[in-house]
Amino acid sequence: MGSMRVVVADDHEIVRRGLCSLIKEHPGWEIAAEAADGREAVEKTRELKPDVTVMDISMPSMNGLEATRQIVKDHPETKVLVLTMHESDPIIRDVLDAGARGYLLKTDAGRDLVSALEALRRDKTFFTSKVAQVVLDGYLKRDFEPSEVDTRRGRLTPRQREIVQLLAEGKSSKEVAVALGISVKTAETHRANVMRRLECHSVSELVRYAIRNHIIEA
Repeated sequence: MGSMRVVVADDHEIVRRGLCSLIKEHPGWEIAAEAADGREAVEKTRELKPDVTVMDISMPSMNGLEATRQIVKDHPETKVLVLTMHESDPIIRDVLDAGARGYLLKTDAGRDLVSALEALRRDKTFFTSKVAQVVLDGYLKRDFEPSEVDTRRGRLTPRQREIVQLLAEGKSSKEVAVALGISVKTAETHRANVMRRLECHSVSELVRYAIRNHIIEA
């Protein structure tokens, strides 16, 4: 049947347990590690080099989209299967842009998780029906109007997107510094640069930006 090592990332323990149980029932498949947020998912992937990382989108500290971008960039040998409750067009676009090889709704996981993982193991893709239709309709041709997503997002570096999420979650400069392993002064500099780049004059404006661009949930 083929062996496979999987990292499962979701901030809800009961969801992780359910996913792990489904995966371990398949002969030759094993759970390399579990992660409770995107940052831990990136670290576990870097350390263990699994075949697939199953990634929730909405997680604290670092969301699944940013974690997917980092994994795809730094560990292209590991394929990412995004598992989410959401299937809005902007989120679909963001997931595909991030480089995920699969997109599965949580409501379909019991039925389709094994099929999705098997597809990625065979170096194929797996998309839930709506996402597949979006791809077929040429959504990636970039001919859409950027009305639903703030175009300023493209100005941010990966580190700046991390800063935005942490600040929008209410973290202080000191807490940001600890999370990212940088000095408080550097964190404050990043904060000032992000606020200026996004033309945000308050944390509340930054929170609205983060929600609008699916960096955090409302």
